[in-house]
Amino acid sequence: MALEQLWVEKYRPDSLDGYVFRDATQKKQIESWIKSKSIPQLLLSGKAGTGKTTLAKILIKQIGVHPHDIKEINASRENNVDTIRHKITGFVQTMPFGDFKVVLLDEADYLSFAAQAILRGEMEKYQASARFILTCNFENKILPAIHSRCQGFHIDKLDKTEFTARVAEVLISEEVDFDLDILDTYVKSTYPDLRKCLNTCQMNSSSGTLDGLHGDESGSSADYIMKAVELFKNDKFTAARQLMFANVRGDEIDGLITWTFNNLDLFCDTPEQEDRAILYIRNAAVNSSFVSDQEINVAALITELANVKNVVNVKDE
Repeated sequence: MALEQLWVEKYRPDSLDGYVFRDATQKKQIESWIKSKSIPQLLLSGKAGTGKTTLAKILIKQIGVHPHDIKEINASRENNVDTIRHKITGFVQTMPFGDFKVVLLDEADYLSFAAQAILRGEMEKYQASARFILTCNFENKILPAIHSRCQGFHIDKLDKTEFTARVAEVLISEEVDFDLDILDTYVKSTYPDLRKCLNTCQMNSSSGTLDGLHGDESGSSADYIMKAVELFKNDKFTAARQLMFANVRGDEIDGLITWTFNNLDLFCDTPEQEDRAILYIRNAAVNSSFVSDQEINVAALITELANVKNVVNVKDE
């Protein structure tokens, strides 16, 4: 039996209609480049799964770059000086079939510093006939000289409503029945990683229905965040904290702090409560550099968030 096609590839948009933008400003900027049929040197940065590579490919297609004028390189696999010299220099030094050539360097933060130094020179030398689009998760790993030659475009968060709507559209297209509350759990456990959300939904909808959570609250490491979301929704903060720390890996601790910020609505009902929660989250992020046990730090944060609704502001008389 043939393997089922991954939804993230099947529904990868090739136009602006299906793309989930960060905000209206981002969308307006992209539309202006497409209208002018030209782009600057670009550095697309942001978290995994937020659509950096997809956006780059949409731009390339919509501005009408000739297929022979496109070179795609995954820098996580090809990241040394030889890649620049043999694959990029040889490509950009020939005349383009159209107005300009485009080099898409995916995961450019994996490029060695020596490779980046040579790339900087090539970007300068061939700027009239070639455009470079770099994507990365960690922009601090990109040399300042390359930053100065690119227009930065950071994608930190996607619009959460559009994020949810996009997942719902895919489920409907696949004729998968789903409950909105269950979908909300998937969104909260994966946001802002749209790719992860689609993969998780596909994995849990083989029966034609998007599965909810079943069984006890101990769960497995694969879905503990989803179970924790359900516990948080039901104000079972102690159980949620215990579940998270029974399954979290050491390298995921810092990510839990960011996750709480992305899901303030789990802990807060009002803007005032959100303001207080953000201060708690900020303090936890700062303290993470000083505490010897990160579990204690994040456990304290969750305890504070559990009580944020009960804190009463008392104005000085």
